[in-house]
Amino acid sequence: MDCGVTDEGCAALASALRSNPSHLRELDLSENKLGASAVNLLSDLLKDPRCKLKTLRLSKCGVTDEGCAALASALRSNPSHLRELDLSFNKLGASGVNLLSDLLKDPRCKLEKLWLMDCGVTDEGCAALASALRSNPSHLRHLILSLNNLRDSDVKLLSDLKDDPHYKLETLNF
Repeated sequence: MDCGVTDEGCAALASALRSNPSHLRELDLSENKLGASAVNLLSDLLKDPRCKLKTLRLSKCGVTDEGCAALASALRSNPSHLRELDLSFNKLGASGVNLLSDLLKDPRCKLEKLWLMDCGVTDEGCAALASALRSNPSHLRHLILSLNNLRDSDVKLLSDLKDDPHYKLETLNF
């Protein structure tokens, strides 16, 4: 975290992890200047069925819709290992949030914690997340949406799910 890792350093790290992907369980690259190529390399790593990464933190890394698309695609192809994903303080936009929502609909997805603080989540994204949780209620337990510009009606969509015992959502922050 915050250690000056750039695309070049991320390429070296991804290369090392590709040769031995089964040991690393947690990776925190938050607050580093990662570009699209670095996020793509990490996404390629996540596609590897031998990858056992449980936690990935990319807060304040410059992840955009494009990077979010690569991550979502990787997690759709190998959805069962990652449990925690932190994309806070990135410019994901509506399409990035929709891609993550589509991922959450997959019953093979085991994501339990998702941080999307200050990611540009809108009413559309909130509705997509609520829809995803309704279609696959069994895994996501913590959803952090603080510092997004959400309306009370958006918050209610998700709050209703948190209060319903059929859903596993325990923590919901706006």
